[in-house]
Amino acid sequence: MTEFITHSAQETEQKAAELAQKVDKGCVIGFLGELGAGKTAFTRGFVKGLGIDADVSSPTFAVCNDYIGENARALHYDMYRVDGWDDLYSVGFFDSLDSGAYILCEWSENIFGALPDDALIVKIEKIDDTSRRFTIVKKSEFEV
Repeated sequence: MTEFITHSAQETEQKAAELAQKVDKGCVIGFLGELGAGKTAFTRGFVKGLGIDADVSSPTFAVCNDYIGENARALHYDMYRVDGWDDLYSVGFFDSLDSGAYILCEWSENIFGALPDDALIVKIEKIDDTSRRFTIVKKSEFEV
């Protein structure tokens, strides 16, 4: 388990960029955190840490944003409106697990059972307007 606190969106992005350098290719990351917790800021930093130059935004309406770089690809899912296995199939989630892309899932509590056991769970808690507590653990070790 890894824990840290950030005090700004920029610090969150920096920590996420550092994590991107440490995880295996094709890593799946599921985010747990309320609206405005910093899920997209974390993804923005992670994508930057992979060396991908992209305008990272929440995929709320698209369900999935695809960021492609020279040496990496990241798929950024918003699972807020996903309601069951049929939806996961229709948005291509299961196909993406075998693509070699890094997969980052906002609102992963809606698809928790579909995440691989070795997925990283990033729990984000708001401390105040700018500070966040991050807890990162493998799904297989996550305690609800």
